[in-house]
Amino acid sequence: MNDQEAPEKPQRSRRRDPEGHRAAILEAARHTFAERGYARTTLREIARRADVTHGLITRQFASKERLFLAAVPGNRDLERVAAGDPATLPDRISHAFVQRMETDAANDPLVALVRSAASDERAAAHLLVAMQEHSATVYRSVLSPNAAATPGDDLDTRVALVGSHLIGVAFSRYIARTEPLASMPPAKLTEHLTRTLRCILFD
Repeated sequence: MNDQEAPEKPQRSRRRDPEGHRAAILEAARHTFAERGYARTTLREIARRADVTHGLITRQFASKERLFLAAVPGNRDLERVAAGDPATLPDRISHAFVQRMETDAANDPLVALVRSAASDERAAAHLLVAMQEHSATVYRSVLSPNAAATPGDDLDTRVALVGSHLIGVAFSRYIARTEPLASMPPAKLTEHLTRTLRCILFD
């Protein structure tokens, strides 16, 4: 068979699956940040695990910081958790936080961020500020639709205290494992957390 008679090889078609790629990137990022911490994680490592190109990650998320914020479960799902009756917002925050941590605290990027704070204080502080700003925006839309136009309110302070409280609980129960929080039943922890968050947000 000569060259003219040889059949043409079919061209390989590249699958375009933006949503599938995004989900794979976020899953790979969540596990990589949890295993290696924020400072030691690279976008190239996440790309390798997600089986995508480094360029695709930067096109979708722009930076490692934005990817981290998108991958952190609490930050990513905040709009869904916050939506509803403002009076029961503390209940929803507590239930979502405890359920998330009890399910897979070891692989939670927030726990990894807390763990790495001592070795990379500047990066941790920068990310926590970004998470706090996002939380304030979401909580403000739920608690007081007109609050953005009301000067002098202390919602930003309350949101900062909520975040600090959750980080403290995460450290005590899931990292340092200090008593009595370490062995407290999840339902009891949720009950206590709901009460303290209600005091922070409303009292």
